[in-house]
Amino acid sequence: MVTISLCMIVKNEKETIGRCLESVRNVVDEIVIVDTGSTDRTKEIVRRYTDNIYDFEWIDDFAAARNYAFSKGTQDYLFWMDADDCMLEEDREKLRELKHEIDPSVDMVTMMYVMSQDEKGNSIYSIRRERLVKRSRNYQWQDFVHEYIPPEGYIMDSDIAIIHNKKKSSGKRNLNMLEKRLEAGEKFTPRYLFYYANELFEHKVFDKAAEYYHKYLDTNQMAFEDNVAACDKLAQYYKETGDPDKELHYLLQTMKYNSPRAEYCCRIGHHFLEKKQIDLAIRWFHMATKMEIPNHIWGLVNHLAYTWLPHLQLAIAYGMIGDVERAYYHNEIVSAYIPDDPGILDNKKKLEELMKKAQRQ
Repeated sequence: MVTISLCMIVKNEKETIGRCLESVRNVVDEIVIVDTGSTDRTKEIVRRYTDNIYDFEWIDDFAAARNYAFSKGTQDYLFWMDADDCMLEEDREKLRELKHEIDPSVDMVTMMYVMSQDEKGNSIYSIRRERLVKRSRNYQWQDFVHEYIPPEGYIMDSDIAIIHNKKKSSGKRNLNMLEKRLEAGEKFTPRYLFYYANELFEHKVFDKAAEYYHKYLDTNQMAFEDNVAACDKLAQYYKETGDPDKELHYLLQTMKYNSPRAEYCCRIGHHFLEKKQIDLAIRWFHMATKMEIPNHIWGLVNHLAYTWLPHLQLAIAYGMIGDVERAYYHNEIVSAYIPDDPGILDNKKKLEELMKKAQRQ
């Protein structure tokens, strides 16, 4: 059996750190906490779980802080989480099993990072992240913000999930860190161009965000998931600015970098639905219904697009052309996923009335 060091960086996390550590205390073998300047009760709470608490002066560099935390881990594998993350029991059990069964040649284990859930705990959005790395490989975090560990060596994709429960906003922290570097004359790498565009988009500086997404794509990177995400955001931008042709262009452009994905099929279908090209819309929605969730990509996955969303869109599309039976069929599929949704229940009632009316005629 291998052993695991949980290595975290924290600052003013009194609201979430206890829940996070409680969720993994019985599955990791060591907990290492690096505090970058807490002024609340974070350290007091952490001491209930570990004495391995270290201070690190914040230097506007997340990679530096995480590498310091990794340097303090002593077990076979190093595992990272953020304070607003937690692990459910089913995933703790999977991690226990992994500790017993992992091939010793595995250098890195990826896990699903669930970014949002519905009220029943079903995933809405998730991404795959590097989570567990072999200490002897001396992996190093890179980039001062939106830091990452380069995926090298023998990598295992697991079905273990980490749940992200964001409780507080970082505000403009990341945007300010990037702009500080720009103002100092730093020439951004393509990756920084992409993440700067993301920060601008998140803070609703849309025109400038689009400018930097274009700059990023012009670098012709092989980072396919970032390319897909940049096209996704540009499609959103052009939809909001009233340019549906460019919106469609960038939705289709996502397929240049990888296989078609259900979320983009749904959005392309919606594009044609808005233009009243119902037959084309239906084709794209049906394509989405035939796709399975891609388990091995590292990009953002919209789980709704692989479950009930395209069926809802088909119910609407068939309703628009008067095909009540097909509309009802797809509405029933949606109902199996969200049975208590008032809109779906109302649709069901109206469609049943229309079918009864048709039978009487």
